[in-house]
Amino acid sequence: MALLQGFDVLSLARFQFAMTTVFHFFFVPFSIGMALVTAIMETCYVRTHKDVYKRMTKFWGKIFLLSFAVGVVTGIIQEFQFGMNWSNYSRFMGDIFGAPLAVEALLAFFMESTFIGLWMFTWNRFKPALHAAMIWLVWLGTTLSAIWILSANSFMQHPTGFAINQATGRVKLVDFAQVITNPQLWVEFPHVVFGAFTTAGFAVAGMAAWQLWKHREPEFFKKSLRIGLLVGTISVVGTIFVGDLQTRYIINEQPMKFAATEGIYKDTKDPAPWTLVELINTKDHTVSGNIEIPYLLSIMSFHQTHGAVKGMDTVNKEMEAKYGKDKNYYVPVKTLFWSFRIMSGGGVFLALLGILGLWFSRGKHDTIEQKRWLLWLLGLCLWLPFILNTAGWFVTELGRYPWVVYGLYTIADAVSPTTTAGQLLFTNIAYFLIFTLLGGVMVYYSHRVLKKGPVDLDQSNYGLAGDPFAKEAFKS
Repeated sequence: MALLQGFDVLSLARFQFAMTTVFHFFFVPFSIGMALVTAIMETCYVRTHKDVYKRMTKFWGKIFLLSFAVGVVTGIIQEFQFGMNWSNYSRFMGDIFGAPLAVEALLAFFMESTFIGLWMFTWNRFKPALHAAMIWLVWLGTTLSAIWILSANSFMQHPTGFAINQATGRVKLVDFAQVITNPQLWVEFPHVVFGAFTTAGFAVAGMAAWQLWKHREPEFFKKSLRIGLLVGTISVVGTIFVGDLQTRYIINEQPMKFAATEGIYKDTKDPAPWTLVELINTKDHTVSGNIEIPYLLSIMSFHQTHGAVKGMDTVNKEMEAKYGKDKNYYVPVKTLFWSFRIMSGGGVFLALLGILGLWFSRGKHDTIEQKRWLLWLLGLCLWLPFILNTAGWFVTELGRYPWVVYGLYTIADAVSPTTTAGQLLFTNIAYFLIFTLLGGVMVYYSHRVLKKGPVDLDQSNYGLAGDPFAKEAFKS
């Protein structure tokens, strides 16, 4: 029992859900984006009939399949937690949460899993255009999955289309159309999906850059680099644009979250300066050592040179008046403040890096192989989109504290009443070890694919070509 001292059920349950969500979110955006990149490569093959694009499709398709498999496994683990650790939440939200998740499983996931199987095992059995259509349908399925899952998440951020069952105290669905037209969904979804495309684009570009840095298969990896940079750069610019729309939306809908991302306790002056860095004292609700840029917060928030922003102290008083004084409405300020700066600063850095990469790899002026520093930087930054996605998810999820469903249901109310700290500690350790193993397997096999390179793809036994049941496939 001494081991459990200092732990409580709520903290352990929150940590476990955060751990599984973050790990799951490493792979889901990557697989969504890799479906797009792979589809683009196969489309290039259909249009040009150049064998290099077919080899690229098969090569990067292996890594896509790895990410898809790990994403499915981690998603299943996460779903089990709703019943094990968050049974009160499941009871309260079941009528709302069940509908979009059922549609996601029966429509979107069924589509992507069916066509991914057809795509894997039917090389040379269909015309190239028809085969390419299958990977586009896989991409469409993954994107539709994101819509349905995010519609459930958006309800947790901005409840709509519901009523409270007075007999049970639970929410019930009264207008499904309002759930899927939730304004929160349509600022959150494009931000997540553009982030997914950014992740895959820069991951492919980074892996290709490392191979070019080692002088391996220059034509193959330069074309891969170019496609990765095009997808990644266009997408990160889109992410920045829709991120601005989402930020402006939460100013009114979740003002505490917005104030925390800017580290503002007291109402700002008009015009409002933007704080680059500062030291935050969460106990005394004060800040110090801040470096400010005049006018910039007003410009970013309202797209004009004037306008003040409410601080967390003011928002907290408003929430106490609306929801009662028995709760702490302050969110994890330091986490949100630095996560937002990592996310936004990293996005701008990737955009600049992508523009440089495209410039030095353009047409007849291609000098990317001579820019060793740029290849090294691109290779290093293949990990950066995963960090940015995680930072963005911290802002989204931690910013609605103490609510699990904003304004309706708190995190403390959502925890299973019978789960013990010992059970949670054990499953935390077990999940951490499982996730470490899964992540290690993903990295190991991806590295093996890269190390082997694009050789013998037509004779591959990975199920991407030929007949997977041919006798040659079983030779030792």
